[in-house]
Amino acid sequence: MTDASAHEPGRQIQTLDALTPEQAEEVTGLLAAAAESDGVQAVSEQGRLQLRGGRRPGVRHFLVTVEGELVGYGQLEDTDPVEAPAVELVVHPACRGRGHGRALGAALMAASGKRLRAWAHGGKSAARHLAQVLGLTLFRELRQLRMPLVPLTVPDPELPAGVTVRTFVPGQDDAAWLAVNAAAFAHHPEQGALTQRDLDDRTAEPWFDPKGFFLAERGGELIGFHWTKVHAAEQLGEVYVLGIRPDAQGGGLGKALTAIGLRHLAAEGLPTAMLYVDADNTAAVSVYERLGFTTHEVDLMYRTES
Repeated sequence: MTDASAHEPGRQIQTLDALTPEQAEEVTGLLAAAAESDGVQAVSEQGRLQLRGGRRPGVRHFLVTVEGELVGYGQLEDTDPVEAPAVELVVHPACRGRGHGRALGAALMAASGKRLRAWAHGGKSAARHLAQVLGLTLFRELRQLRMPLVPLTVPDPELPAGVTVRTFVPGQDDAAWLAVNAAAFAHHPEQGALTQRDLDDRTAEPWFDPKGFFLAERGGELIGFHWTKVHAAEQLGEVYVLGIRPDAQGGGLGKALTAIGLRHLAAEGLPTAMLYVDADNTAAVSVYERLGFTTHEVDLMYRTES
């Protein structure tokens, strides 16, 4: 743990390897206030899960306070063996325009050794400006796509020969799913590097429902999956994660699993479905657009040049 005084009187930036339950609750409240004001979460699901449960390798938390009051939060995750550390940060809506974001960004930049990647969820103008001030350049665009589920226009799923689909059984399917997830997303470290602890974090969440977690098997081996998620407050269904083992790709399994998941979400009474896809994954974007998805908003990632 380290404490660093910022230049402006009264502002402190504290760096911690883990948050106490009280600190985590305080940060959660700040994130909720920002999300209500901005219409988008400033910190990703993974980042929010990492607020609790004690120390996590490679993760550090940055608390910005003014006279003891929390006004900003940042998280630095340095777990990727190749890529620069990833950071997310937010300032309380009532405390913006006072230089807190710039001070927090500078602290994160220094802690990363001036080598980082930073998310601007929703692509807000203030976040884009801060990235410019920090000397970061845009290199990734993550699109959130949405489509109506009423009326339901999703075609009937057509599974490849010999493939069956069942739902996930917690505790029984964990290891097999982690292996297929790692293989399917070997090129995507944020998803492919998920561990048992990460899976446990998600299955412990109130939204988790194994009835919406579909596994495709051939010859008793897991070859693909479609994990759906329900955002109850927003009445929104999500194509949370869809992955196909590399040696099972190209046979239409992904399209069939997508249809199975979307039909499940529609049967749950949800009027809308959403998903995230990288803008440069043109093949996937094209498939989803043909299903009826359109761009709802974008998340932008910036990085240092080095």
